Amino acid sequence: MIFQRVFHKSTAEVVGQPPTVVIQPTSGWKPINLSELWQHRELLYFFTWRDIKVRYKQTAIGGAWAILQPLLMMIVFSLLFGKIARLSSGDIPYPIFTYCALLPWLLFMLGLNTASTSLVVNERLITKVYFPRILVPSAAVLAGLLDLFIASPLLIGMMFFYKITPTASIATLPLFILLALMTTMGIAFWLSAMDVQYRDVRHTIPVLTQLWMFATPVFYPSDLIPEAWRIWYGLNPMAGVVEGFRWALLGQGGTPEPLIAVSVIVAVVVFVGGLFYFRRMERSMADVV
Repeated sequence: MIFQRVFHKSTAEVVGQPPTVVIQPTSGWKPINLSELWQHRELLYFFTWRDIKVRYKQTAIGGAWAILQPLLMMIVFSLLFGKIARLSSGDIPYPIFTYCALLPWLLFMLGLNTASTSLVVNERLITKVYFPRILVPSAAVLAGLLDLFIASPLLIGMMFFYKITPTASIATLPLFILLALMTTMGIAFWLSAMDVQYRDVRHTIPVLTQLWMFATPVFYPSDLIPEAWRIWYGLNPMAGVVEGFRWALLGQGGTPEPLIAVSVIVAVVVFVGGLFYFRRMERSMADVV
């Protein structure tokens, strides 16, 4: 059941004891209770830290996987698409062209994979105690930020190696990281709420992320898309994130404003819609999970 807190004054409160808290179910389409989330902000921190520790628990090389995964994918893409298929990367060397896109993409992919099934994984916690359930998928996405930061020094080293000097556009990088988080969380809210009732979701996520990568300019430039279709290409919010990362870090081309503008609108719609859908489905999660 999803609940809302109602505080009532009592005789105990008058004499200085804590007030009585009555938890009641809500109905209809309700927005997220921001004040309640703020009260549980420390719980979000502990969930995030727990997910980080679980991810690398009993691993031989620990956090080095955060570097190895994008590095190995960059090597494979550089050989297949850079050397064999000879896809153009403009004036940017193909390895750093790909690695720069893999950082936000892996943040999205890993966050989506873990967050979408996080509610079912935490079944015992959800059925025993009340707290805002939306903290669970949110923490799973935020845990991926550590991987992004760990893998970033290699990108900086590649920029020095290829003599790429950052421009003033690098100041916009936090905005594109925020856009990536908003996109990932928005989709994760939808899928995690669906996964509670329909276990088919977990089987479709690997296929979904694989197809999504081909629809995102990770190993190819968005210039391959015809100009007339490029603004529609922005309906994929990760296209705007990847192009934004490349522009902010490598200064490639002009500002991809139309594509990014469409991606931002779609990301906001998906995020807000995911909040309302998750809130509506939250009332029955403890009963069916």
